Amino acid sequence: MKFAWQILTHTPIWVFPLFAYLVWLGVKAMQPRTVTIRRSLIVPAVFIVWGLSRLFSRGQDVMWPLVTWLGAAAILLAIGLLTARPIELDHTTGEIRRPGSVVPLIRNITVFTLQYIVAVIAAVDPHDATVVAIVGRAVSGGTTGYFLGRTIALLRQYWKQRKADLTT
Repeated sequence: MKFAWQILTHTPIWVFPLFAYLVWLGVKAMQPRTVTIRRSLIVPAVFIVWGLSRLFSRGQDVMWPLVTWLGAAAILLAIGLLTARPIELDHTTGEIRRPGSVVPLIRNITVFTLQYIVAVIAAVDPHDATVVAIVGRAVSGGTTGYFLGRTIALLRQYWKQRKADLTT
């Protein structure tokens, strides 16, 4: 219990509002909604930046963390591209309609938890740098790749549908 308390007390304060915000967005996503394209890019932007930050956080002499990051990013980028759901666009307002789903809540909590666990392990045992670096880079690369793929798919659908709506 003391160990868990120490982890919580040494967690940067910004982590708690970020977690609350991601849970709040996930709960909101359970209901059908209409959002602007910019608003729908907030969560991907947060996770892409977080994933990239671990890549540049510490210099490593070992090449494997970078290879792991790139491999995980490439694999999950493809998954993000292929699993994007079609959007419904209101061409007059430029807003997209999304059906409700529990998937964003589960995804937000899972990705946040994985990133948090890797950060805690790196802080608790910085001397086991190679294993933590490889696992951390895999999680970060996968996170970045997945959300980048989803963002590309969303923007591609948005602009394709917007162009089609404007020509008709």
